[in-house]
Amino acid sequence: MSVTIKDVARIAGVSPSTVSRVLSNHPKISPATVRKVREAMETLGYHPNIMAKSLVSKNTNTLGLVLPRSAEELFANPFFSEVLRGMLACANLAQYDLLMSSANSQKEELEAVNRMVLGRRVDGVILMAPRKNDPIVEKLLEYDFPFVLLGRSLEHQDVHCVNNDNLKAAYDATNHLIAQGHRRIGFVSGPKDMVVSEDRLEGYRRAMREAGLACREDWVINADFLQESGFHAISLVMNLPERPTAFVITDDIIAFGMIRGLYDVGLRVPDDISIVSFNNINLSELSNPPISTIDIGIYHLGYLTVQLLIRKLSGESVSQTQITVPHRLLVRKSSMKTM
Repeated sequence: MSVTIKDVARIAGVSPSTVSRVLSNHPKISPATVRKVREAMETLGYHPNIMAKSLVSKNTNTLGLVLPRSAEELFANPFFSEVLRGMLACANLAQYDLLMSSANSQKEELEAVNRMVLGRRVDGVILMAPRKNDPIVEKLLEYDFPFVLLGRSLEHQDVHCVNNDNLKAAYDATNHLIAQGHRRIGFVSGPKDMVVSEDRLEGYRRAMREAGLACREDWVINADFLQESGFHAISLVMNLPERPTAFVITDDIIAFGMIRGLYDVGLRVPDDISIVSFNNINLSELSNPPISTIDIGIYHLGYLTVQLLIRKLSGESVSQTQITVPHRLLVRKSSMKTM
């Protein structure tokens, strides 16, 4: 038989209502009582079923969105405002609100999730850009609380998510540069701990291996999704004993920074270095030169992620674990055939 709140109360020497208050982080419960209840839960291996608890209250018609960076960093990149536009369109249509949370650390992210879930502020959670061994995924699974990912989990293949085939997308971008005659191709990745960064890096490496080309580690640069990261990447490139003639860049906004950095050191795109990036944000076509990019369907990623969570909340049986949004390569002037 499964362990119940009554079992925990008996071991802790308190009432079942006190255990419920501890689980809800009630401010009037003393630290000593909280400690006794938590110790009893650990001894018995009790894990609260948040969904069962929420049956005593009404639905909030609110979805929680956990963002992977501080709000200041996020909205410096147009990707996030576009994906949010898709989310809001779907949420509004279904008469749901979005409660957004951004943080500066994983600890703050976990605290935000606890406030959302244990405080019964939301009916379900969307986690954007999950990390490898993501503690938030583990926590939501522990709570048995409805959630979906924008991105995918490496460790839990059965978690519902909306994603691109990021490996294939990076593979296509790299092969485009190879077809243009480039043999020394570098890669500018996102943060190392993000699953999307690993998938795109593997796609780049696979294309290079299949073409019999070297995958040099000093040609792989990690960056945040900011223009300043692209500018900084150029300082690293200029110090290489042998520079790549082309780069696959994991985000358009990083590409803007790289183009600016190359211009400052007297190099031009595509005359000296060719570029293919990701996302196809509106400004990529207006850049000088216009950027060749992988269109990943940002708006649809956001829309379908919210739609998937609402389908789960409505009780619909969703057999398809991953919904894949197709990508397409848009060739513009930043990539060219070498002489």
